[in-house]
Amino acid sequence: MNIWIFNHYATTPDFPGATRHFDFSKELVKRGHKVTIFASSFHYLLLKETKNYVKSFFIEEKVYENNDSFVKFVWIKTPPYEKSDWKRVVNMLVYSYRSFIVGNLIGKKEKPDIIIGSSVHLFAPLSAYFLSRKFNVPFILEIRDIWPQTLIDLGISKYHPFILLLSILEKFLYRRAQKIITLLPNSKNYFEKFGVEKKLIWIPNGFDVERIQGLEKETSPIQSEDSKFLKIGYAGAMGKGNDLHFLINLGKYIKDNSMNVKFYIMGSGYEQENFKKNIIENGLEDIILFQQTFSKNDIHRVLSFFDAFIFHIADANVFKYGISSNKLFDYMAVGKPIIFFANVPNNIVQEAGCGITVKNLDEVIDAIKKLMNLSEEERKEMGLKGKKFVEKNYSIQFLADKFENVIKEVREDYLKKL
Repeated sequence: MNIWIFNHYATTPDFPGATRHFDFSKELVKRGHKVTIFASSFHYLLLKETKNYVKSFFIEEKVYENNDSFVKFVWIKTPPYEKSDWKRVVNMLVYSYRSFIVGNLIGKKEKPDIIIGSSVHLFAPLSAYFLSRKFNVPFILEIRDIWPQTLIDLGISKYHPFILLLSILEKFLYRRAQKIITLLPNSKNYFEKFGVEKKLIWIPNGFDVERIQGLEKETSPIQSEDSKFLKIGYAGAMGKGNDLHFLINLGKYIKDNSMNVKFYIMGSGYEQENFKKNIIENGLEDIILFQQTFSKNDIHRVLSFFDAFIFHIADANVFKYGISSNKLFDYMAVGKPIIFFANVPNNIVQEAGCGITVKNLDEVIDAIKKLMNLSEEERKEMGLKGKKFVEKNYSIQFLADKFENVIKEVREDYLKKL
């Protein structure tokens, strides 16, 4: 099949960020399919343009080939933004409009067999839906984040014009999708309100097993001269939903009690500068250390440097439907223990037995002390439970089977109705 995926924020492994659709597409190509991913080249984490455009506003690039099949990215030029304001909304709208135009042009040469439109924002799936109608092919909607409910839960009024527009789009797309893929394990109750729960299928994020093969022979680009410190890592976004400012109070406690602990932060986001400012103001530069952002190709080699990880998200209503966190799978994939500091209904760290679950700052401190008192071998044993768990349940190779089956089922059902 010729499969099209519209994901504004899709990226390749040579950049930081989520590679869900690249990873799935690579597996689909191995099975004889062709996949085209329509994405913006303005990187959502780096907040910079990653391609050079000359005469056109799109670039076609084959990023993976297997015999006669391939994964092709169609990069769309979109305007820059620096934070979540009106400029980011313009970026969304430009992507959606231009991806529709480009889809029309490419489809005239090679028609798709099925089109998948992926959120987080709903303008990308809207373009995907209109193209599915133009080419008379089935449409699958993928919900990676429930907009507009997520925005409402984060404090935006449900009567805001932008929220009202998204609410209309949400209902429109739910009714017209042949299937709805959700990444959130507890989201069925939400979709029941729209009467579309029978369309629902859960396919979470995962990790590519091939990326950790031979990892024990690799050398991390992060090095430490002092082995007496417990090195705790955090990799990912620094936004409102991540709420990393608790590390300031944690850092103060570690400093005041002369504990041999260091935190390493890798990532970027809208809260990064405020976070750095707070670290400096509290004299914690030697305890909370910033590292550069690493590509997906390098991240597991980097993560292997740490003794443990901390996973934290804000205690917000938005996470009541569960989470499917890329960084959590990456942590578990390298076989290190995790301090799980999140109030969510699905706790795979607890399920796997590969870390310590905590509810508040005092419990975080106790968890760190427990990890410090464990031998290196005991920490390794704890971490390996997580590695085995995600290899069995969340490998891309395993999830791609489910992804392909949904695509085949939808395509076959659609053809029967023609």
